[in-house]
Amino acid sequence: MFSLKGKKALVVGIANESSIAHGCAKAFRDQGASLAITYLNEKAKPHVQPLAEALGAEIFLPLDVREDGQVSALFDAIGKVWGSIDICLHSIAYCPREDLHSRVVDCSRDGFVTAMDVSVHSFMRMVHHAERLMPSGGTCMTVSFYGSEKVVDYYNVMGPVKAALEAVTRYMAAELGPKKISVHALSPGPLKTRAASGLDRFDELLERAAKQAPTRELVSIEDVGAYAAFLASPEAANITGCVHYIDGGYHIRG
Repeated sequence: MFSLKGKKALVVGIANESSIAHGCAKAFRDQGASLAITYLNEKAKPHVQPLAEALGAEIFLPLDVREDGQVSALFDAIGKVWGSIDICLHSIAYCPREDLHSRVVDCSRDGFVTAMDVSVHSFMRMVHHAERLMPSGGTCMTVSFYGSEKVVDYYNVMGPVKAALEAVTRYMAAELGPKKISVHALSPGPLKTRAASGLDRFDELLERAAKQAPTRELVSIEDVGAYAAFLASPEAANITGCVHYIDGGYHIRG
């Protein structure tokens, strides 16, 4: 029904084959897009490089958003190789462990600033740089979670952080809509990813989601990838600024 043939997609956030970003990258590739993939650092590179090679990535570069200048350097490099991009996927989040496992009211200033910088402001910076490489329009996406709007046990400070991420998604969508650049937040149900494994009692959350979702099934990275590929297609060009739930209906149960 739709195709991404000829599109160029930047995917940020692949840590391993179970990553949401990996599911999205596969879907983009399967629909015909060319890929640029990043890895966090030299320690992460051996885990990501085989995946990038299997996906036929044309660009493979480091990106640690906490390092000054790396975001702009990434987009400069992409501009030199491709000249433009059509799709930008941001799938990274981080909070120091001690703050992630504490009550929101006990979160340290440094922990909150770090979580907001890595999880939210990095998306803003990426969209800022992507804008200049999308002269004919494009699609920017990030990854959120239901804990942004409802209290999810043990999600703690990442709830407010994801709420901020969804807010900036709406504002950037409003600002960039006239340039035909859409901005979206994907909100998958609980997934067995490396990032999620850092949450306390995460297995209980998975079990509860499977029981409460109307479909009685957990979402997969393939489910998320298929939805992301559609949003990146020309057929979705008039959709923007939304939080898209891919969770078997889990979010409607309260």
